Amino acid sequence: MHLLSDPAAWAAFAALVVMEIVLGIDNLIFISIVTNKLPESQRPMARRVGIGLALGMRLMLLAAIAWLVGLTAPVFDLGITGAPDAHGVPVFETAFSWRDIILVAGGLFLVWKATNEIHHTIDPEQSGALLDKHRAGTHFTAAIIQIILLDLVFSVDSILTAIGMTDHLPIMVAAVIVAVMVMLLAAGPVSEFIKRNPSVVMLALGFLLMIGTVLIADGFGVHVPKGYVYAAMAFSMFVELLNMLARRRRAKLIEHE
Repeated sequence: MHLLSDPAAWAAFAALVVMEIVLGIDNLIFISIVTNKLPESQRPMARRVGIGLALGMRLMLLAAIAWLVGLTAPVFDLGITGAPDAHGVPVFETAFSWRDIILVAGGLFLVWKATNEIHHTIDPEQSGALLDKHRAGTHFTAAIIQIILLDLVFSVDSILTAIGMTDHLPIMVAAVIVAVMVMLLAAGPVSEFIKRNPSVVMLALGFLLMIGTVLIADGFGVHVPKGYVYAAMAFSMFVELLNMLARRRRAKLIEHE
């Protein structure tokens, strides 16, 4: 009741919901790409299971919040000092915590997955029947396993962000639940949009490559401001929307003629 009557608590809740939704965009893009390779009848269930697992992992991590904070404590140190910047601070760190290890592993997995998908998209030998065979070979269980692996990475990053924004556990839980519900509602439209616009698939894979690289850099102590990343993604999406509108107008003009 005290939190419900506290304007500062509502402000923290609103800011955290927005932040969690923004952080969930990466996870949603990956889920959409993976599930679009499944048979049509399995896609809605895979999306619901994947997003449900994302919610479950976030709530489990919130329940173990004290243990999670300890993830930032160094586990081992390679003893290598990065070259200092203009302020004398090392450019990269070699003291790794469990959070760093998870981020690096998740980033490497994202880079591998995106590179593999780009290869299957642009390789002429994978077109036509071979591409259909490749897509049909994606099993429901394999898709869920891939989603679980990335859910773990994004959940750790998401919850650490929540911890940094508020000290109240009920606010964190409520914000995470609302953000994941928004992801659940948006998953279908996002997947259909990606499916109907093949050029967006390549753009999304490029986003995954960038996100994977940012996660690896973050694991090594090179912190890229998220605002730069999302600004680049928004600008790229804006340009692609202009291209889509131009293609649609040209198609209508040709049809009219």
